[in-house]
Amino acid sequence: MRNAETNIQNACLLAAGSDSSVLVWRQQSGVLRAFDDPRRVVKVGVPGMSDLLAVVAVQITEDMVGKTVGVAVAAEIKTDTGKQRPNQRLWQDAFQRRGGIYALIRSPAEMLGLIARVQRGEW
Repeated sequence: MRNAETNIQNACLLAAGSDSSVLVWRQQSGVLRAFDDPRRVVKVGVPGMSDLLAVVAVQITEDMVGKTVGVAVAAEIKTDTGKQRPNQRLWQDAFQRRGGIYALIRSPAEMLGLIARVQRGEW
C-alpha cells in the first residue's frame, strides 16, 4: 500500500494534468540499488528538490500581447502534518531566487489553487 504522501502526489498530478495549459511531472530523488547488481548504488535527483514540477502557460501583459511564457512551478507535497526537511528549504530558496514559484501542497485542491494563482499572475 502506498503512503499518504504518495496518494496526495498522485491526486495532484491527475488534477494538474487535467489542465491543458499545464505540463506537470513527478521528480524522483534519492538513492536506489541497481536491479542487476544490488551492490551498485544509483543516485537520482537533487537532494531536497520538490516532488512535482510544472510549467504553467501564462498569457502576459498588454505590452507583450500574443506571447505566452512558461512559469516554473515547484510543488512539495506533504500530508497535513508533514514538514519540510532542511535540504528541502535550501532547494526552495535556490528555486525561488531564480524566479520559480514554490509551494507546500497538501491536497489536489491546493495544487489547483496554486496553478490558478499563477495563471492570474498572482505570484
